[in-house]
Amino acid sequence: MGKRQPEGPPPAPVAQRIRLRYTKRGRLRFTSHRDFQRAFERALRRAEVPMAYSAGFTPHPRVSYANAAPTGTGSEAEYLEIALAQPREPGTLLALLDESMPVGLDITDAVEVRTSGLAERLQASVWELRLDGTEYSAAAEAAEAFMAAPVVEVQRRTKNGMRTFDARAAVARLDASDLRADRPGDAPCAILRLVVRHVTPAVRPDDVLSGLRAVADLAPPVPAAVTRLAQGLFDEETGTVTDPLAPDREAVLTTTVKPVVAGHAAAKAPVPEGPA
Repeated sequence: MGKRQPEGPPPAPVAQRIRLRYTKRGRLRFTSHRDFQRAFERALRRAEVPMAYSAGFTPHPRVSYANAAPTGTGSEAEYLEIALAQPREPGTLLALLDESMPVGLDITDAVEVRTSGLAERLQASVWELRLDGTEYSAAAEAAEAFMAAPVVEVQRRTKNGMRTFDARAAVARLDASDLRADRPGDAPCAILRLVVRHVTPAVRPDDVLSGLRAVADLAPPVPAAVTRLAQGLFDEETGTVTDPLAPDREAVLTTTVKPVVAGHAAAKAPVPEGPA
């Protein structure tokens, strides 16, 4: 017997790919990745985006998600890629999709795919941890102790039971600041800024908090409010994380700006008059 094939014409080929940046803000930080997928696919239908579909008996829109933030954390820098059956202008597509998404799940950037390897560019994340009720001095001392330690072992429960791993090696930077410096008179609130490399096993902000408790007995009285500020390529020299969509944006610019041809420019230049 031959292999079964679905009836009807094959799906339309991919005409264009678009990479999008989106956020999880406010109460919607508690949405799971599956919740976001459902909301995004509804937005695609509502905005009448001409999606390319997979082949087979259960076609689905071709959407690729990259390194989604854990449930319960906010984010300003989540990424995905969609494949279209008909080309669309990225700015127009961004506006249509953002209007169709719930407030808090916001589409903030769109660029046509011109380079490969978005997932490989997501090498590190910048996180902000807001520790309400924690004095700046205690947070700063704990961050210093964490960075000075060669190894900080923490435990995390997985589907195979408790797992012990080092949370220190993945942390490239950990700084503390005092929120009351800008708002004197308020209750204590320390801010931790964290740069974490994407390694295996993944080190999450809550793993770093467990490490701070282990090395310095730092235990915030209320759960930390965690927000991912950026993710992308990691610069070892500066310790910064760069925009992963920049290579695509630069590639678009180089193909839309036509270079000046020397011969053509010379032909158009005025010929100086010689002596009579």
